[in-house]
Amino acid sequence: YKQVIPQMAETAGVSRSAVSRAAIQASEAEVEALLSRRFDDLKLLVIYVDGLVFGDYTMIGVVGVDAEGHKHVLGIREGATENSTVITELLEDIVSRGVDPKRKMLFVIDGSKALRAAINAVFGTDQKVQRCRAHKLRNVLDYLPKDDKPQVKSLLRAAWKLDADKGMARIKKLAAWLDQRYPQAAASLLEGLEECFTINRLDIPPALHRCLATTNIIESPHAGVRIQTRRVTHWQNGKMVLRWMASAFLRTEKRFKRIMGHKDLWALEAILNPTATA
Repeated sequence: YKQVIPQMAETAGVSRSAVSRAAIQASEAEVEALLSRRFDDLKLLVIYVDGLVFGDYTMIGVVGVDAEGHKHVLGIREGATENSTVITELLEDIVSRGVDPKRKMLFVIDGSKALRAAINAVFGTDQKVQRCRAHKLRNVLDYLPKDDKPQVKSLLRAAWKLDADKGMARIKKLAAWLDQRYPQAAASLLEGLEECFTINRLDIPPALHRCLATTNIIESPHAGVRIQTRRVTHWQNGKMVLRWMASAFLRTEKRFKRIMGHKDLWALEAILNPTATA
């Protein structure tokens, strides 16, 4: 509205509806700008995919990280990560705009099976996928009573610091213990277990683990989106959500910083694409 009002103030009889229409037109232009970006010359190393809820609507955001550690908003779309059609179309869209599907990258996702299937379909089955440990932790703790949560949280975090084989063995023992009283928590813990240890198995430098183990990087711009949309109390439809999310993402993107451990990204590039760095 701040960008629209000065222009509208130069006209006579400015009404609330006139300002609203002008704001909608401006935000629609921002949606078009965001969704028409090209990425032909962008060498991505990591792609994060996560959902964000606005009232009754769920939006999916995709953020990529290049070899220098810079973050780029690749796309947004209305729908949940559990919706295979929506997520596949979103990934196909960023490929059509220049993201190379043949390039080996690390995908960090929330654990949705539909999302994993979409990555296989669009980018191939040999892409590396890391399950978000923050999502996994929340899912497991949701099945536990308050008194047991601190111990399970500590054991899980300790296991994730071990090498893949030892860490998985510790978590399987923890799941066996949980299964006696909380079978749903045990099942949630074991689901997708191997992909929770992808970064350990690839021997990625520890300095990168914090930013590659979770989707927190995409949740950071999401937090910026929430701040900019916090006063909206009623979402009329999906188009309104898309306009606001696009506008907020574009403004938040201007304040993006490089990811933690970006100086070690050359090692991730060497691991994922050894022939390219030889």
